[in-house]
Amino acid sequence: MKQKAVLAFSGGLDTSVVIKYLQEKHRMDVITVTVDVGEGSDQKKIAAKAKNLGVLRHYNIDAKKEFVDDFIHPSIKANALYQNKYCLATSLARPLIAQKVLEVAKKEKVDALAHGCTGKGNDQVRFDVTFGSGSNLPIIAPIRDLNLDRTTELEFANKHGIPIDSVSKKFSIDQNLWGRAIEGGDMEDPYNEPPDDAFIWVKTKNLPDKARYLEIEFEHGIPVAVDKKRLSPIKLIEYCNKVAGSCGVGIVDHIEDRVVGIKSREVYETPAALCLIEAHSDLEKMVHTKHQNKFKSIVDQEWTWLAYSGLWQDPLKRDLDKFIDQSQKVVTGTVKLKLYKGSFRVVGRKSKYSLYSHNIATYGKGSAFDQRKATGFVELWGLQTTEANKLSNKR
Repeated sequence: MKQKAVLAFSGGLDTSVVIKYLQEKHRMDVITVTVDVGEGSDQKKIAAKAKNLGVLRHYNIDAKKEFVDDFIHPSIKANALYQNKYCLATSLARPLIAQKVLEVAKKEKVDALAHGCTGKGNDQVRFDVTFGSGSNLPIIAPIRDLNLDRTTELEFANKHGIPIDSVSKKFSIDQNLWGRAIEGGDMEDPYNEPPDDAFIWVKTKNLPDKARYLEIEFEHGIPVAVDKKRLSPIKLIEYCNKVAGSCGVGIVDHIEDRVVGIKSREVYETPAALCLIEAHSDLEKMVHTKHQNKFKSIVDQEWTWLAYSGLWQDPLKRDLDKFIDQSQKVVTGTVKLKLYKGSFRVVGRKSKYSLYSHNIATYGKGSAFDQRKATGFVELWGLQTTEANKLSNKR
């Protein structure tokens, strides 16, 4: 009896090539698993492609709701932007996909786990750590194991009659509800501007001349309504993606430090993610003390690093989750964003838990703040600084 491997299958170039390598090089039957986290792909076409490539069995798993509830929402609470830019769209999806692959592996009693990650990227870490945390099965990664490059893969696909769409030939794309990553082609030169045809979520031409506003309502750190409409978590993200993208908001282009040490040029489309995280972060400033905000920024940075670097299962992340969840009890309110020709900013916020007091902050008559008390405070606040400088001057 042939051994069996279960493969996380997207239907793209890498995983299509991996099927044939597993079949020909390892003499294994292949079971494929496609986990829908909002790629926008035709799941029936992916299943048909897997069958045409001779897989033993194929699974389609709809995990969009789980992706939002258990991965995206925690990332919003953590204001998760890696290196202050990247919303972790791919980073968040990989542990979930790997978990679903493990579930199928257990059901099918397979002999190995497989993925299509390269040895240069971060995804290999995310898959391997999740696989290793839930199984002792060997991991096969042909692209990495055989040191394959994209040209060799395309030649292999052509030789074996593996259909590859025109976008995949030009770019390497990874997409889900939370973001769209675009790599390859001329963009590998970090000085080259991304071509307009690389983008499908964010409008780059003929942008509206009138500003558009988004009002986002949060309950305990989670977005629950937008523009006074209460939407399901998935619909809310889709709505924000559409509105912000139509205003040219959501393109991220930066130099990113990968886990393996490589600096890479990364281009993303993340309209909803940028807007929701900015709104959430702003609301926290209103309802948390300065001490909470300062310390939570440290926690958020560490949480983001763990999620980015494939350590979703690390005990430290679970510990940080508890702190972050506790901090969100008062993060309830509404934030207003202004979107205009590719830019966005917060222009208003309100909350029943607000620590902002107009009576204290106002410069007008009737202020509850007694300015006369500030003199002694300032003297004590700067005491060591002024004394140190006096001593220094004497020297």
